Amino acid sequence: MRTEAGMRGGRVHDLRHHGDAEVRDDGAALVDLAVNVRADTPPAWLRERIAASLTGLAAYPDGRAARAAVAARHGLPVERVLLTAGAAEAFVLLARALRVRRPVVVHPQFTEPEAALRDAGHTVDRVLLREEDGFRLDPGAVPEDADLVVVGNPTNPTSVLHPAASVAELARPGRLLVVDEAFMDAVPGEREALAGRTDVPGLVVLRSLTKTWGLAGLRIGYVLSSPEVIAELERAQPLWPVSTPALAAAAACVEPRALAEAEAAARRIAEDRARLVAGLASFAGAGVRVVEPAEGPFVLVRVPEASDVRRRLRTLGYAVRRGDTFPGLGEEWLRLAVRDRETTSGFLTALSTALGAPA
Repeated sequence: MRTEAGMRGGRVHDLRHHGDAEVRDDGAALVDLAVNVRADTPPAWLRERIAASLTGLAAYPDGRAARAAVAARHGLPVERVLLTAGAAEAFVLLARALRVRRPVVVHPQFTEPEAALRDAGHTVDRVLLREEDGFRLDPGAVPEDADLVVVGNPTNPTSVLHPAASVAELARPGRLLVVDEAFMDAVPGEREALAGRTDVPGLVVLRSLTKTWGLAGLRIGYVLSSPEVIAELERAQPLWPVSTPALAAAAACVEPRALAEAEAAARRIAEDRARLVAGLASFAGAGVRVVEPAEGPFVLVRVPEASDVRRRLRTLGYAVRRGDTFPGLGEEWLRLAVRDRETTSGFLTALSTALGAPA
């Protein structure tokens, strides 16, 4: 694990490249393994709840009920909850509203936190997790004087789930510890979650409802933190930042039956991921290596000549996420979303062709 100070030196990464770029325009007809949103969502019952909210569009959005529902889901008072237009808005609010001197982002991870901090004028230091360590977190590698630390759990794109105790070790008096748990509801039992904890000083947890429920086009997420931090972020938000349909979705997605459905989906994802990882292991002789254990709804894979393989996969009808835009990774990495048995089988056949291996 090493630190890159102040963004000096090293290669320049395209922090604003995301998986959806792989399936725009000429990629729209491809089988999508580039975007981490769960397939076949939102379910019919959720679409109906959202559609029912459209009759109230003449009124300004009132987020009180949805905020209370999210607070109840995590056993928190409403003063510890802020609803946002997806987790991405939360990163912008954190970068703009909070006064910090030395922000540190633990990479490889989702790049929007660093992009938002840089856009707000901050100099960002990086702590780079290493492949030889399995991209696992070493709390001692984070500079002691960092007053804002951002880490993902489970981490996009590595699919590593860090122990909650290790993440909590990053907390310090005078430091904000931002934990991106956008994919935690795809982990059976949400083990290692910090959402709902009030005993970790400076803790800020971000959650997204767009991944599991297929709501990327609606934009809904939330922040959990101390009342003081929530108040600072809320002051930086524009009026009515979350739409009425998104508020309806937020309330629906934290109901007991929705949580049970998400848990069942997480268990299916675990089974589908195991099938994908086993299939990828069959290409070990061709130099393919999967980062394990993978715990998210995606896997990170090292592939020789990955950029060429990605292009060949596109001609075979499959879009995958390039990994070289993530700090700490290079051109030999690809991220693959977990999909159902049939899709995985078709993809593995295409990968065999793209690698030049026998089908």
